[in-house]
Amino acid sequence: MKLATRIRLKRAGARHQPHFRVVVVNQRKSRDGRAIEEIGYYNPRTDPATIEINEERALYWLGVGAQPSETVRSLLTKAGIMKSFQEAQATQ
Repeated sequence: MKLATRIRLKRAGARHQPHFRVVVVNQRKSRDGRAIEEIGYYNPRTDPATIEINEERALYWLGVGAQPSETVRSLLTKAGIMKSFQEAQATQ
């Protein structure tokens, strides 16, 4: 059985002070459920927003078929990871 994996955000932080972890998780788990792997974090409260993602692990998970959520896709695009992934796909 193939596991349906997604790359999405997991909320952390106190009330009214959110920051998020970028995680790889089974699609059926709840938003803050147990993750397979944590690959980065995102803090929208800083100016500019802090985006820290392990590019090597993100490319691995995208390569094995993990689907990013819309928000994570935009974060990966801002970090330049989606461009690297598309270039790697084009050379195969």
